[in-house]
Amino acid sequence: MKNKIQKITTNLWFDTQAEEAAKFYTSIFENSKIGRITRYGNEGNHIHGMPEGSVMTVEFELEGQAFVALNGGPQYKFTEAISFIIHCEEQEDVDYYWEKLSEGGDEKAQVCGWLKDRFGVSWQIVPASLSEMVNDSNPEKSERVMKALLQMKKIDIKTLEQAYKG
Repeated sequence: MKNKIQKITTNLWFDTQAEEAAKFYTSIFENSKIGRITRYGNEGNHIHGMPEGSVMTVEFELEGQAFVALNGGPQYKFTEAISFIIHCEEQEDVDYYWEKLSEGGDEKAQVCGWLKDRFGVSWQIVPASLSEMVNDSNPEKSERVMKALLQMKKIDIKTLEQAYKG
């Protein structure tokens, strides 16, 4: 019997830190695991330049979402143009993911619930209720929430809720 393949899988290009990153991410998310690790062979060495036997890809899963981490070399870097959103129900969840993912990351990239981790990957740590608040049909409520949000690095749910209520 064949395993069902996820239709779309996120591929993350690292220089040489694919395995380290996969271990880091799977240590943070409760429902996660590392799968297959593929190693470079001698074939294609003139193209990829990676040592034979070094890690090429690491398949891993976070909360049911499949990822592949690739050691592809230094030519590509992560930007904030792509980020992963973590929806949190409670402030404790916001605090947990913020603390874990921001450790060793770029403090200058921390704004409005966004952070950049030590590998340069961007994350948004947001309360699940944020979308409802900023999309409220009452523009005064949504504007107050946006004003409060724009003053934060790590999101504080109570402050957003107070702004929402007025």
